[in-house]
Amino acid sequence: MLKELLRKINMKKILIILALLLSGATGYAQKGKLLWAEEFDYKGMPDSTRWKYDLGDGCPDVCGWGNNELQYYTSNPENVYVKKGMLVIEALKTDKDQPKFTSTRLVSKQDWQYGYIEVRAKLPKAVGTWPAIWMLPTQWKYGGWPASGEIDIMEHVGYDPGVVHGTVHTAAFNHGIGTQKGKQIQVEKFDRRFHRYAIRWTADKIEFFVDDKLYNTFAHTGGDYKEWPFDQPFHLLLNVAVGGNWGGKEGVDDNAFPQRMEVDYVRVYALD
Repeated sequence: MLKELLRKINMKKILIILALLLSGATGYAQKGKLLWAEEFDYKGMPDSTRWKYDLGDGCPDVCGWGNNELQYYTSNPENVYVKKGMLVIEALKTDKDQPKFTSTRLVSKQDWQYGYIEVRAKLPKAVGTWPAIWMLPTQWKYGGWPASGEIDIMEHVGYDPGVVHGTVHTAAFNHGIGTQKGKQIQVEKFDRRFHRYAIRWTADKIEFFVDDKLYNTFAHTGGDYKEWPFDQPFHLLLNVAVGGNWGGKEGVDDNAFPQRMEVDYVRVYALD
């Protein structure tokens, strides 16, 4: 009788452990075959066969990159480098009035249409920083921003520490008219630990994850490109902006620089 009771208790423990393991693997179950990966398993500058740069301050077209940002983007090794298996994008304060800050905006040469896109990263913390992991269309099929869309896998503004945003922008839904589609999640120790920021993008919806936890879903509305322009290839961008309409909403702590975003890897999976 006692042996039978102990056997049942042990079996129950086993079932609970299995359930916990399976629940924790939910995000992984949504990934298919690995299509593309950047592990940063080298040192020096980012691999030029995989990455290019957006440079300058956006002028003369949209100065401040359309958001009144303060940084000047460079491809200099003090702003971007790979060391100890990590990509580092470092925002620096200069000794000049213009530009007051330098940083880097790294752009993937590869693009994708649909998939599970995951970036493991550690974020800066200072007030005035605005790191982003995001995607833009390669061919701008429906015209300039926001008509052809934008997918923000991760955005964080330093004055609101630990609140990570996942957002899409389209002609119908964008911050310019206050209709953007996004949600937020609190991420503990975002500046001290690496976390996995990801989307699962299909023809029907875009889902946003942090550490495999789903926190936002943008579903295809059935409308035209003004609501769903996400039927074309998008490439990836990694950057640390300074100031701007959102990042600088509560000022910039000049004394907190330099500030960096570190990236452990970028991985893109086909969907099951």
